[in-house]
Amino acid sequence: QVQVVESGGGSVQAGGSLRLSCAASGYHAYSTYCMAWFRQAPGKEREGVAVILGDGSSAYTDTVKGRFAISKDNAKNTLDLQMNSLKPEDTAMYYCATSNGVRCGPWWMNSALYNYWGQGTQVTVSS
Repeated sequence: QVQVVESGGGSVQAGGSLRLSCAASGYHAYSTYCMAWFRQAPGKEREGVAVILGDGSSAYTDTVKGRFAISKDNAKNTLDLQMNSLKPEDTAMYYCATSNGVRCGPWWMNSALYNYWGQGTQVTVSS
């Protein structure tokens, strides 16, 4: 049984930083899966935030490029998101998700293709 758990959210002022962590359990040592960060603000659709693609490169939604950095520890099945220079518009519930049997690719922003989701962690940025 796969479980995905996020941690690290909180409230900060604009310009501040937060680090989110995601831990996925239930995968075998040689499992293939994609792991990505999403967020959803009130009244808005869920959007892909960041991912590490199958070739090892990182991909980000345009609004966070240059401010967020994603990192992964394959041995621990963890995915971290370092968020710097936070803006009020970054306020959202942040989710980690996994998609079984595939490496992350150009499709990574499609939330419908993910099998497992964490419960989310709230990030609130005040101006």
